[in-house]
Amino acid sequence: MAEHYQQQSQYPQGQQQQQQSRSQQVVKAATAVTAGGSLLILSGLILAGTVIALTIATPLFVIFSPVLVPAVITVSLLVVGFLASGGFGVAAVTVLSWIYGYVTGKHPPGADQLDQARHRLASKAREMKDRAEQYGQPHVTSGPQQQAP
Repeated sequence: MAEHYQQQSQYPQGQQQQQQSRSQQVVKAATAVTAGGSLLILSGLILAGTVIALTIATPLFVIFSPVLVPAVITVSLLVVGFLASGGFGVAAVTVLSWIYGYVTGKHPPGADQLDQARHRLASKAREMKDRAEQYGQPHVTSGPQQQAP
């Protein structure tokens, strides 16, 4: 009896995993890689840009300005660059971990809203397709109009 109850309690979890098709999981993984990769690349580009800007700007500030003004500007650029780079890096890791949790079925916060939006969008797309087929059918099937002599 206990074994039968354990089998029944395990069945909905297996059924839930079977409901997500393989293609949906591939699309979710591709989205995760794209979003996270984009943010990580952006973070690296900002870091590289900050280092290049500091390399170019620091000697110019030292040569053409008093010592304190370029020091303040350099330090502020350094701080802003590293904060932006770190912020985008943290955002990328957060997005990747959220999407990983969503793909693996752990139901992260906001997953219900995402599913509702996806269903509404699919519903509207089907509705618009049906309308286009309904209204476009007479125009597509009728040939060119022949004029009477």
